[in-house]
Amino acid sequence: MADGMSLRARLAAGEAVEAFWFMIGSPALVEIAAEAGPEAVILDAQHGSWDDRSIAEAAAILAGRVPLLVRTADTSAAAVTRALDAGAVGVIAPMVETADEARAVVAAARFPPEGRRSGGGVRPLKGDFAAYLDAARAGTVVGVMAETAKAVENIDAILAVPGIDLLFVGTGDLALSLGTFPHERPEYAAALATLRAAAARAGLACGLYTGTLAEARRRRAEGWAVTVSASDLGVLAAGFAAAGPAQRDGATGSRTASSRPAARRRTSSRS
Repeated sequence: MADGMSLRARLAAGEAVEAFWFMIGSPALVEIAAEAGPEAVILDAQHGSWDDRSIAEAAAILAGRVPLLVRTADTSAAAVTRALDAGAVGVIAPMVETADEARAVVAAARFPPEGRRSGGGVRPLKGDFAAYLDAARAGTVVGVMAETAKAVENIDAILAVPGIDLLFVGTGDLALSLGTFPHERPEYAAALATLRAAAARAGLACGLYTGTLAEARRRRAEGWAVTVSASDLGVLAAGFAAAGPAQRDGATGSRTASSRPAARRRTSSRS
């Protein structure tokens, strides 16, 4: 849990943290990306393909090197505690809209007396549980996500709940909820400003999904502490596009259109 305590201390101090974001449930991909030196890794178990086993494998790879946060599948106690039991140093619970929902997340993530987290899991019980308990009490990061207009309305009450370390904004869902997608409209900018100001009043770190290094740096300059400088989908898509047929045409060894294999006919549309 040393990496978790370091991350929690950095958040409390208002330091900037640039994270890598992963939706594809591949611990091997996380291992490769970790060589680039991210300051944190976030696994998206809400929309991504992460499960208990793959989260545990990623946690083992990153242990002591890079702090691991999990965007849980939902706000249930099971989702929160299983991510922590698997080895994550913190959670970011999605779609939190009320103070009661925030209290439930804190209760699931923190051991008594601060919460109601149950003691269990392979990693917590494999050695000295008393030492693990002390480290978890000191270092577990609890984040809540503001992703809807209702969350913006209730943000002061949400952030007044004891035990929260981080407010994280789901930018895509927030824009959808406000009816401003894709993002850059006055109502959206006003909502972000409201959320950032609320976090400042509460003395909490605030972050948001960015997805590119350029946007991460821009948002950091605005006062956002936690940003996403790269995502697995973005990096892979850009890499494959750079190596695709369109890039090879005109270069030495390029193929002609007639020499390429025919594209497979699509039988279904994307949902």
